[in-house]
Amino acid sequence: MHEHPLVRETAAKMQKSLDHTVSELNAIHTGKASPSMVEGIMVEAYGSHMRLKEVGAITTPDSRMIVIQPWDKSILKAVEKAIQMANIGINPSIDGSIIRLPLPDMSKERRLELVKVAHRLAEEGRVSIRTVRRDGFDHIKRADLSDDQKRRLEKDVQAHTDRMMKEIGDHVAHKEAELLKV
Repeated sequence: MHEHPLVRETAAKMQKSLDHTVSELNAIHTGKASPSMVEGIMVEAYGSHMRLKEVGAITTPDSRMIVIQPWDKSILKAVEKAIQMANIGINPSIDGSIIRLPLPDMSKERRLELVKVAHRLAEEGRVSIRTVRRDGFDHIKRADLSDDQKRRLEKDVQAHTDRMMKEIGDHVAHKEAELLKV
């Protein structure tokens, strides 16, 4: 059975809000090494500015270490300087042809702070989805449909709302567990 266009459109807008919220939650770093923490750092090399991921391989041999291997040894110092200038709280050290970035342990305070951030982002996502639901209900109320049809469409929109709220709840709970796991 295919959904009514009003329900489909509302659900698509809700999905956008959900996707945005999930990507915001995923961007919260849990103190676990990830190439995404450094790949966007701009390095001055070959007379221009390039992203770190464009000048070398970025790996994470373990959860507390990022290793950068520039494809050209002559830019080792430039990469080291770029990381220091980025001010990301990680002190790079050159080790032969690679640069090691040992991650500092996150304090309990910092972890709790990030949990609060995650909850704030989740709440913003929920508010956004509720706003889309309200707009959807308004469109349904104004539509040229029988009261039964309107009630059925509102029920469908509410089902999408409930599913997305649960998904945000699941994501934030997962992120919180990840942040508090030492």
